[in-house]
Amino acid sequence: MTGKHEWFRQSSEEVLENLNSSADGLSDQDAEQRLVEYGPNELEEFGRVGPLRMFLQQFTNPMVIILLFAIVVSIATVSFHSSHESEGYIDAIVISAIVIINAVFGFVQEYRSEQALEALKDLSAPKAIVKRNGEWREMEAGQIVPGDIISLETGDIVPADARLISNVNLSTDESALTGESLSVQKSVKSITSEKPALGDLTNLVFQGSVVTSGKGTAIITSTGMKTEFGKIAQLVQESKQELTPLQLDLDDLGKRLGAIVLVLSVLVFVALVFVNATYDWNEALFVGIAVAVAAIPEGLPAIVTVTLAIGVSRMVKKNAIVRRLPSVETLGSTTVICSDKTGTITKNEMTVRYIHLPTKKAALTGAGYSKEGVFHNVSAPGDCDELSKIEDPFDVEGSQELKLLLTAGQLCSTAIISTNPDDESSWRIVGDPTEGALLVAAEKAGIGLESTRAQYEELTEFSFDSKRKRMTTILRDKSGQTWAFSKGAPEIIQKLCSQILVAGKERQLDNQTRNEILDANTIMAGCAMRVLALAYRKLDSKSTDWNEEEVESNLVFLGLMGMIDPPREGVVEAIVKCRSAGIRPIMITGDHVLTASAIAKSVGLTQSDSGGITGSEISDMSDDELNRIVNERNVFARVAPEHKLRIIQALKSQNHIVAMTGDGVNDAPAIKTADVGISMGIRGAGVTKEASDLILTDDNFSTIVSAIEVGREIYANIRKFVRFLLSANTGEVLIVFLMVMIGLPIPLTPVMILWINLVTDGPPALALGFDPPPEGIMSRCPRKPGARMLDKGMIRIIMIGGILATFAASTVYLYVLWSGIGYIPGITGPRVNWVLPLYAETLIVAQTATFSTMVLFQLLWVWNCRDEWNPVWRTNIRESRALFIAVAFSLILTLMVLYTPLSIAFGTAPFGMDVWVLIIGLSLIGFLAPVYRLMGHGLDEICEVE
Repeated sequence: MTGKHEWFRQSSEEVLENLNSSADGLSDQDAEQRLVEYGPNELEEFGRVGPLRMFLQQFTNPMVIILLFAIVVSIATVSFHSSHESEGYIDAIVISAIVIINAVFGFVQEYRSEQALEALKDLSAPKAIVKRNGEWREMEAGQIVPGDIISLETGDIVPADARLISNVNLSTDESALTGESLSVQKSVKSITSEKPALGDLTNLVFQGSVVTSGKGTAIITSTGMKTEFGKIAQLVQESKQELTPLQLDLDDLGKRLGAIVLVLSVLVFVALVFVNATYDWNEALFVGIAVAVAAIPEGLPAIVTVTLAIGVSRMVKKNAIVRRLPSVETLGSTTVICSDKTGTITKNEMTVRYIHLPTKKAALTGAGYSKEGVFHNVSAPGDCDELSKIEDPFDVEGSQELKLLLTAGQLCSTAIISTNPDDESSWRIVGDPTEGALLVAAEKAGIGLESTRAQYEELTEFSFDSKRKRMTTILRDKSGQTWAFSKGAPEIIQKLCSQILVAGKERQLDNQTRNEILDANTIMAGCAMRVLALAYRKLDSKSTDWNEEEVESNLVFLGLMGMIDPPREGVVEAIVKCRSAGIRPIMITGDHVLTASAIAKSVGLTQSDSGGITGSEISDMSDDELNRIVNERNVFARVAPEHKLRIIQALKSQNHIVAMTGDGVNDAPAIKTADVGISMGIRGAGVTKEASDLILTDDNFSTIVSAIEVGREIYANIRKFVRFLLSANTGEVLIVFLMVMIGLPIPLTPVMILWINLVTDGPPALALGFDPPPEGIMSRCPRKPGARMLDKGMIRIIMIGGILATFAASTVYLYVLWSGIGYIPGITGPRVNWVLPLYAETLIVAQTATFSTMVLFQLLWVWNCRDEWNPVWRTNIRESRALFIAVAFSLILTLMVLYTPLSIAFGTAPFGMDVWVLIIGLSLIGFLAPVYRLMGHGLDEICEVE
């Protein structure tokens, strides 16, 4: 009964009839039956994952599985070799701590992102005034049903979707649903237009919206999940957050490492049992396990988490609060920003920009509620560009017309203006933003609101409504003169005027002047301005019986004021920065298409007059058509929640990484579906914040671009330490594998491998997370959608780093063995049993020298991992203070292992200066090798989108 009707097209009588209701409301019995049929007026939950299952799911990604395998492997070393008991347990404890910490982090992030529905419920009205059995009563909003008659007054939250029956200047704040801050003036009149947008349904009120003025009654048409609010709740729950590019990278890395670890371990075991006959199967299995441990970068997940946390700290300084840790890196991969208009690109502060007087034209500088602003003369505009061509200062004191125009604006306003307590250089407005613009303009002209109102006594008012399109206030000044000041749509006000004020005198308003007024209105409206006309009339001071039609006739025209919500400071520069970084900005708004297109052009978001696409046009498009349109147009206006969702899905289907901003409840589904959901901290709804990954504390578009820059810096640093850690692990695996395959003992003991992985590699890798970004990071393209971190260039560097480390370490290993015994068994002589006392001391020295080589090589190699665009000598290494400290720390600890009593526990032995010279010389290869060329980047690569 409720789903087949377009209630806005029907008269209130037809709605009552179709819902089988009456002016007396429903009976209790009928209401009970409908409650059973339609269910309670509540938002339903479905498909939610329980906390326990959510926590256990954190252990299912490939990287975590690899670490769990490493724990098993480490404990297995104890089973096969009791002499390695402490080593195995230490490794297992460290890795277990890493796994648990990451699982907790992931669980908290995912659990918080699932709280959007709870925030939606908080916006619902707890109580409602309902007419049952012909009597008004207060009842739980959850008990109302379709057909109920409700009463609405200023301050009420609308409990469900309803069709207005009666209306006395009723207006509602629907920003939670439409995203637009201006209140919507309501009417009981039927709507006949084709496919009206949600914001144009002026005879309907929607669940969750707030009555800002007036009063009225309405009949409930939809409840629960059938309301517009309920549809959003369903979209929010159906919208699934996909894995971020970094999570996909780590999954990909985990799968590859798993395969490599398995293959290497099996190969080493087989080689030792069947090729190197000196090992029994027990010893061979132990060595295979050692290779597996060497191949696993145990510290990688922890370092990724810490680096992302560093990004969170940096973003807080940029006015962005991160709610979901992986989104820090995802921001750096963003290719498209879908931004709301009001309050994000614009200031959400309506500002008088242009004033049309009968003989003069004035422009007002100083955007928004700033106290700074000067009136200037301008030429009569022919287009939008000429509106900005200011000339000499306007003589405010010498213009009676301007002063009276601004005074009229003050007197036709109920808004309040005061100094902003948080910023004394700006004003704070309480009330309608349009009226606030009139007050600010008067203040900038030196006409104070308090002094103006002190000179007049308000007698009565003819209120604004959507049919009249005007309002009039009647006042008496100190001299006893009665005035009528009118404000409204220019086409309406000019028809009511018979005279015009010129040089302080009232003159006849001729047709030529009327046409000039209408032409000026057309130009300003075409420039996305909201235009108001103001007029006055002196009334008979003895009369108190005022009639609307009589008072609002023969008015004296004062002028036009064109207002616009100006762009935020820095938005134009931020959009230029986006384009140079290969990021395409798109505007998605609930505002009118003409306004949206004009604002988009003024900030450089569009470079042509191609215009915008409306929500009704999107509804008529197939998915294929929309996929094409989202690549051609940058402005989408008058859109509903489902339209925003389709736009996001169309972009994602083409492998774009999409960041979506929003503040209203209507934005929540799209924000949750986007790769990075961004909500507004100042004016954002709670549900939108809960669904988002990032919250802007200043609601500024420029902050998004700054956050993307931090995201790119973080991703660049993650690439740095992934290159470093994997190349280091590759070197460890290769030297163990190579020496074993040619019949030599393992060159690194398990405790040495553990030391290298956690102590030598850990601090420098962590320091890379603090490393300053490479130059020009925002002039390069974002990484290609779908591209993996382990690309060909990265794999080449990892392999070259591992091979160079293996070359350096194996050279030292073979040199020490040769120096100690004179020949290399298995290569230049017969096989021998390497556990014989004759060779034990030489083997320990060789292993110690190999260990020292791997440590020093990696501490020098880490400098080559800082920049994939330039060689070491072209980078500013002096800025990497954290890395200097980390390298020094790791080196000092390693020297302590070599030259203090710790050497006994670690099984190391000293060696001569000749070996140190060889180690240093070979390790310098890691510092000087120009490996950046292997990445395949062009050093002059730049990126820009149209």
